[in-house]
Amino acid sequence: MGIETVVLNQYRDKVNQAVTRFGDYSVPLSEGWIKTVRKALGMSGSQLAKRLEVTKGRVSQAESGELSGGVTLRTMESMAAAMSCRFVYAIIPEKNIENVIKHQAIMKAKARVKAASTHMALEAQSLDKHTLDFEIERIASEIMSKIPSDFWTEK
Repeated sequence: MGIETVVLNQYRDKVNQAVTRFGDYSVPLSEGWIKTVRKALGMSGSQLAKRLEVTKGRVSQAESGELSGGVTLRTMESMAAAMSCRFVYAIIPEKNIENVIKHQAIMKAKARVKAASTHMALEAQSLDKHTLDFEIERIASEIMSKIPSDFWTEK
């Protein structure tokens, strides 16, 4: 196992840990994290503003900005710190990283098999469904063993 494989596996493990630990977390849709945590602490907007040395309007703006996607990471960090919290930022796949990669490999394999099947059908040599499924799995495994540079490129 080469160093590149070891490093790749370390990246995958880190992402999979995030999926396991945080995969089911979501932003409280009605209020966002800033307002939810502030209320859980029993802290008013004015009190948070005073801790941040900003206006109450700025806190309200940050709370609204979080819901609309317009708040910066820096603002989230400062709001969290002012509430004695830690801001955590992550991009978490819907499923573990190997499944995301396998799905993409199957899509690539299906495209290859489809192209080959079209040519074979024109020559009256089409394959049955079982053989096609086997070929898709075989090619997907081959693709996953050495991910090509165009792996995430459409077509």
